[in-house]
Amino acid sequence: MPVNTEVQPTRQQHRLADPVLEINNLCTNFELRGSSVQAVRDVSFSLSPGQRLAVVGESGSGKSAMAMSLVGLVPPPGRVASGSVKLRGQELVGLGDKEFSAIRGKEIGLVFQDPMAGLDPLKTIGSQFVETIRVHQKLTVRQAKELACELLAEVGVNDPRRRIGDYPHQYSGGMRQRVLIAMAIANDPAVVIADEPTTALDVTTQAQVLELLERICDERGNALLMITHNLGIVRQLCDSVNVMYAGRIVEQTNVDALFNSPSHPYTRALLDCMIDPYTTTRGHLPAIPGSPPDLAVVQPGCAFAERCPLGREEKICHEQQPEPIATSYGAISRCHFAEQMEGVR
Repeated sequence: MPVNTEVQPTRQQHRLADPVLEINNLCTNFELRGSSVQAVRDVSFSLSPGQRLAVVGESGSGKSAMAMSLVGLVPPPGRVASGSVKLRGQELVGLGDKEFSAIRGKEIGLVFQDPMAGLDPLKTIGSQFVETIRVHQKLTVRQAKELACELLAEVGVNDPRRRIGDYPHQYSGGMRQRVLIAMAIANDPAVVIADEPTTALDVTTQAQVLELLERICDERGNALLMITHNLGIVRQLCDSVNVMYAGRIVEQTNVDALFNSPSHPYTRALLDCMIDPYTTTRGHLPAIPGSPPDLAVVQPGCAFAERCPLGREEKICHEQQPEPIATSYGAISRCHFAEQMEGVR
């Protein structure tokens, strides 16, 4: 048997490659009852091959709206108001439904929170899988079915040749999510976007799905954009993090710095809300005081000021929008006092 001498690129080599996805000054608005709700505000970041980037924040912080903006799936009355999204140099903002349909599933794979919402309950897994493959690849039905079986086996579905004829309701929640992951990578996309893919799963199944995503990205070199509110997932799976609040990225950092030296008060507040079963007092769950701001109102200062211990005391936090500050830990923070917060945990 011939020996395969091809050297597979390491994860670090993937990361040194040019970004596959570049987002600059992205803004997404929802026009509601005569007011404009700014769900995504001036978001910029890039994603390299093999990189596993988490986007974290409370519900309503703009995570999912941002992710759907990247692939042209913002539901009406939402729209991308301005900014740029480039995939391998191709501008995506402004593309029509037909052009986006050629990209979704081919260049960008999608894994959603509810696997049943991503699968047609009236069609077998095989028919849906074959359709997903043949839309983007010139394969016969037989060839597409063979590829589907290979991918189902790769993600841990036992006896795929038999189970490919089953309907979604005949799979468990964890197995349905594995099917969606297999379908997301079927056409070898450059980027996989996973929007809360483990929320509806039990802890054991959640861990298995995360291990699967990690293995898939390492072996195939896909870039992963993980949308989540679970910092435990971030620690286990990702290498870099964007923290979102009120539609804006307030901190960009690596995972080690996130947990050891957060440079934004909101990031620190999220970490303080992580539940420790050994120290949390029964009946008293940690929470961030106050409520998120009204996104229909443009505030002159920091959106987190009313809930922030520093913001409540400092006049500048209410009057001036903080500019991005690079910290010595390699993070970029939108906080007037980011430098003073470094190393304090």
